[in-house]
Amino acid sequence: MSVEILRSVAALRGWRQRPGSVGLVPTMGALHAGHASLVSAARAENDRVVVSLFVNPTQFGPGEDYQAYPREEGADLALLGSLGADAAFLPAVEEVYPPGDATRVMPGPIATLLEGARRPGHFTGVATVVTKLLAMTEPDRAYFGQKDFQQLRVVQSVARDLALRAEIVPCPIVRDADGLALSSRNAYLSPEERVLALSLSRGLTAAAAAHGRGERDADRLRAIASDIASQAGTPDYVSVAEPLTLRELTGAADRAVILLACRVGKTRLIDNVLLGLPLEELRAGV
Repeated sequence: MSVEILRSVAALRGWRQRPGSVGLVPTMGALHAGHASLVSAARAENDRVVVSLFVNPTQFGPGEDYQAYPREEGADLALLGSLGADAAFLPAVEEVYPPGDATRVMPGPIATLLEGARRPGHFTGVATVVTKLLAMTEPDRAYFGQKDFQQLRVVQSVARDLALRAEIVPCPIVRDADGLALSSRNAYLSPEERVLALSLSRGLTAAAAAHGRGERDADRLRAIASDIASQAGTPDYVSVAEPLTLRELTGAADRAVILLACRVGKTRLIDNVLLGLPLEELRAGV
């Protein structure tokens, strides 16, 4: 199936005028099976699906990998065709940030923690580009992966606070058979580093198993995840947080999300696991 290619906001808006519900899957390209799962979820719930392929410069900080971020337009379009996506939106930077552009969306306190504390301005860039994409597309639903959990919560909060039309739909993490969460940045890992990176998911799995056996002490869960994840490198953080606010938990953690970030070689990876909160419930109420 061929995918209709849209490179301007005018073309996207013209496409949107056709009848039927629309699902948007925002991506930065370099698509993998995790993105494919988002497209499949959108395909199941909407009459038409559009996928944006845009490496957003405003969410990269100094020294981050904006220029080196993988760009694979041909392969991405071929995959989208095989998945039954109806259209792909591939704007130039100037189409999203036209000359004179100065407006930014400043998300709330949830964006100041964890990734926000370590990557200043990152979530302002995320919130701004997502708000722009939602305004340009006017979708009924937009699909985001749990793997970037803080990003998901930031986007849900922005959509709620600004009364944006689209429903923000969370979708499960997709992992390789060995447990590594799929990420476009996995391509940067050497074979040896990829083996080390498996410690991240093993730490989360061990903490989740302990929670399943009745362990509720946040410090203990944090230690279980951290001890194993540290085999990959020194984590930037291992957080046991309340899933809606991402505030760090002390004492009982009946419902929590464990989030971690770690640099494996030169590649910074993130991962998480939800405890006591089905993803469907997160979709239903934010």
